[in-house]
Amino acid sequence: MIEFIISILLVGIGLVIGYFMRKKVYEAELERAQQTATHIISKAEKEAESKKKEALLETKEEVQRLKVDAERDIKEKKTELVRLEERLVQREETIDRRILNLEKREIALEKKDEAIAEKQLELKELKSKVEETLEGQRQKLVEISGLTTEEARDIIFRQVEDEMSHEVAKYIKEEEEKARLEADKKAKELIVLAIQKYASEQTSDYSVNVVNLPSDEMKGRIIGREGRNIRTIESLTGVDLIIDDTPEAVVLSCFDPIRREVARITLETLVQDGRIHPARIEEIVEKTRREVDLRVREYGENAVFEVGIGKVHPDLMKILGRLNYRTSYGQNVLKHSMEVAFLSGIIAAELGEDVKLAKRAGLLHDIGKAVDHEVEGSHVEIGIELATRYREHPVVIDGIASHHGDREPQSLIAVIVAAADTLSAARPGARSESLENYVKRLEQLENIACRFEGVEKAFAIQAGREVRVAVIPEQLDDVQAHRVAREIRQTIENELEYPGNIKITVIRETRAVETAR
Repeated sequence: MIEFIISILLVGIGLVIGYFMRKKVYEAELERAQQTATHIISKAEKEAESKKKEALLETKEEVQRLKVDAERDIKEKKTELVRLEERLVQREETIDRRILNLEKREIALEKKDEAIAEKQLELKELKSKVEETLEGQRQKLVEISGLTTEEARDIIFRQVEDEMSHEVAKYIKEEEEKARLEADKKAKELIVLAIQKYASEQTSDYSVNVVNLPSDEMKGRIIGREGRNIRTIESLTGVDLIIDDTPEAVVLSCFDPIRREVARITLETLVQDGRIHPARIEEIVEKTRREVDLRVREYGENAVFEVGIGKVHPDLMKILGRLNYRTSYGQNVLKHSMEVAFLSGIIAAELGEDVKLAKRAGLLHDIGKAVDHEVEGSHVEIGIELATRYREHPVVIDGIASHHGDREPQSLIAVIVAAADTLSAARPGARSESLENYVKRLEQLENIACRFEGVEKAFAIQAGREVRVAVIPEQLDDVQAHRVAREIRQTIENELEYPGNIKITVIRETRAVETAR
């Protein structure tokens, strides 16, 4: 117990001693902190004083610098003002001199005005005298001639007008004649040059209508038992076989040249093979049809490549190849189209036109003839439809539409194509139709039209592709004119054989005639 109390006392005493010691240490630290703060404040005050002195010094220097700059600027401004004053003085002197010169000019102009006024008075007096003299002379002329001034003026004007009209008409006629001669000369030069640059063999070709047989015995084999072989050939090819008394020959009849070509190759193959029966015929026809289709495409590709017109739609190229089996008056249409393309390109080059476009229009100008036996309409209308469907250039379509004069050409290339088409068809040996047959066909067309009552005149134009009929307006009205056109068309279809289409145009005009007595 005593030990415990002693321990507590010792602890208390230790706490008291520690408290006083801690207090003493704290007071010593506080005193040191106050000394440090005093030192820092003193140092800060010294530094602030130093900064203040430096700032004052810098301010004084800046003020001095600004003062120097201001003095320099003032000096420069003064110099500029002096210079401006000098320039103003010079301008004032210049203006004074100009004012002086202007005053002198005004004085001179006043003198001139006075002189001009005097001259005008003199001229006015002179004019009056001249007018009096002219009036007197005019009165004398009127008395001598017996004509008034207006009548004399009219006579002179009429004489001058007649003379000028004659001179103008003479000049126009001379220039027209000169232009016509120059145009004819230039056209002949172009045509001769085109023909010289393009030399081609004669392209006359005849449609194959006859197949030669080794013997008359072969006719019986082609006919077959009860005619089954010939019926099979005709049904598969769509071609009529005419087996008559002609020795060792079979005639093929069909408007479609492709079908006729398939039938010809099939018949020749069967004759060479010797095995003729329906199954074999069907096999040969199918094989031949594939071969002909391949040939057609090759013909079209070769034509496009040889002419050099660039890319062409594959279907249009195939249609173009079919022209190889189409003839017009004995002329192979594909070779004719290629010839027109080459001639068009040469003429276009001479005239500075697009050569490739001219060749393209020339090659495709008769494209409608490839399918004109399958589609209604003329080969021109069919060609326009095909070219439009395959998105050909408008100039190509214009060349197709106008190469026979069905409509006016809209481009120079269309005119070139029409000229090349005429050159190709008209050169010697190109077509087999004789002049006699050509004239006879035109006469037949005109005679048929003239048969009908009320027809005054009939003209076959455009190589027999159109008939223009002039009727008497007093005998036929508009409705009857349409009836006559229809009857002429029916008569031509029944009595004549002709390629393509023939256009019948009936012209009826009303004429009012009076006679002044």
